[in-house]
Amino acid sequence: MPSLIRFLVVVVSVAALFTGAMWVLATKYEPTQREEVKVVPGVKIRKE
Repeated sequence: MPSLIRFLVVVVSVAALFTGAMWVLATKYEPTQREEVKVVPGVKIRKE
């Protein structure tokens, strides 16, 4: 039984670290925004 509890503590600790790291990355760092233009093949734009 102690090995099961130790295993669960390790798994919960790793999950908490991962969740905390994802939260920090999601809230503290903003990606730089830039405009991107791509040509779509097969689409013609009509000029009237």
